[in-house]
Amino acid sequence: MAGPGVSRREAFGLVGAGALASAVPGLAGAATGSTPDERSGPLWFSTRAGQPWRPVAVPQLTAAAANPFAMSAQIRLDAPKQTIAGFGGAFSEKGWEALSALPAPARATALERLFGDDGCAFSQCRTPIGANDISRKWYSYDETPGDFALSHFSVANDRETLIPYIKAAKALRPDLKVWASPWSPPTWMKKGGHYAQAPAWPNNPDNGIRPDQLGKEGTDSFIQEDRYFEAYARYFARYVEEYAKDGIRIDTVMPQNEFNSAQPFPSCTWTPEGLARFIPFLGREMDRLGVRVFFGTLERGNADLVSAVMAHPEAAAVIKGLGVQWAGKAALPALAERFPKLELWGSEQECGVGTNDWHYARYGWATLKRYFQYGASAWTYWNLAMPKGGWSGWGWPQNSLVEVDTAAGTFRLTEDYWLIRHLAAFVRPGARFVPVDSFLGFDDQLAFRNPDGSLVLVTNNAIAQPLTVRNMIGGRMLSLELAPDSLNTIVLPASMIG
Repeated sequence: MAGPGVSRREAFGLVGAGALASAVPGLAGAATGSTPDERSGPLWFSTRAGQPWRPVAVPQLTAAAANPFAMSAQIRLDAPKQTIAGFGGAFSEKGWEALSALPAPARATALERLFGDDGCAFSQCRTPIGANDISRKWYSYDETPGDFALSHFSVANDRETLIPYIKAAKALRPDLKVWASPWSPPTWMKKGGHYAQAPAWPNNPDNGIRPDQLGKEGTDSFIQEDRYFEAYARYFARYVEEYAKDGIRIDTVMPQNEFNSAQPFPSCTWTPEGLARFIPFLGREMDRLGVRVFFGTLERGNADLVSAVMAHPEAAAVIKGLGVQWAGKAALPALAERFPKLELWGSEQECGVGTNDWHYARYGWATLKRYFQYGASAWTYWNLAMPKGGWSGWGWPQNSLVEVDTAAGTFRLTEDYWLIRHLAAFVRPGARFVPVDSFLGFDDQLAFRNPDGSLVLVTNNAIAQPLTVRNMIGGRMLSLELAPDSLNTIVLPASMIG
């Protein structure tokens, strides 16, 4: 992220909230969020490149103009859509290592910025079942070949990283919901016997996979036998039970991250038919524990992959929702049409290449907007925190919300952080998505109605000049003068809009 007059890299590395507010002009009383009293009144925060979260005075609502062409957009309070489940990001081992490199006060501040009421107030997050590409190394919870009884099952590795990470978040957000998916089963449950499905990328260390162990899209790398399905379903159950012992409830699971993708990091390809065979086994174990099963994650723009699974009644009876990410967004229109009763989640924001810049935050806005407009009820960012540079264990630099300089013991909040905060800080679980209609091209906004009746309007000005947007809200007009190239959140209390 480019810095303003004072270096934002330095400013965001400061430990105290007061120091942060005083170091960055315009952030006093805003960078640390709003007090409960301030939240009861109208609010407006605006972000431009290098100028995050600037408070702006909210104009009064006025009488509607007699001329219908004076209205830019209509916020359809009378036609609410999907109920919002929440916003959040993904826990990872490297993320916890990065945060652990901070002095305790700075780490506490970083976590507060993510989970506290004066930050993003994240309410729903993702965690891996076993190793993923942001792990310290490959591991599963049972690498003993043929251990169908799971006698050697252990989450000891997670007690060093993921479990303390989640517990630190829950200390700030006790009602935080957590969902989980695996990147790879134990290697002995796979036909190739290797955690990966593809050779290492160029200029990266060899991952040791042989040609006969490679996976391929459109094939089942998991061994298609009932005894393996049964053991793997119990593997999920043991995971849920062990996490519960540490006070962490897993609310929802998905059977496989990106089931079409053969990767050099932990991965496992499945066909829709293979997943349809496994899902009933998984459903029986999760029903016993009161855990929901969503289908996902879908990373291809092909809704037929979901339809092929839903064509199997035993599998379809288990599935309560869909997780979609990356190129899967191309399937959103068809998914919304074919499966209107299934909850739809944006399960992973596209992670970039570690630039953490305004350009990618702008791309992230366009992406998440598409999801909500097609019925998504949740949005999951990818890396909550990463060390500076964002390198994964398998050679992919990635963006994050918190970028940690592990050598200096400081952190900064990235442009993506401010993007997500524009929604997550104010849109509460249980809110309803509110359509915004415009026939004049003023469609670059999202609106939500919270359970308390407040309205959250997130509106974007993508052009390089000021823009006036006149919003009709319940028969009155809210006229907003948007700064060039800015993202804005306006919160109106229920008493203001009736």
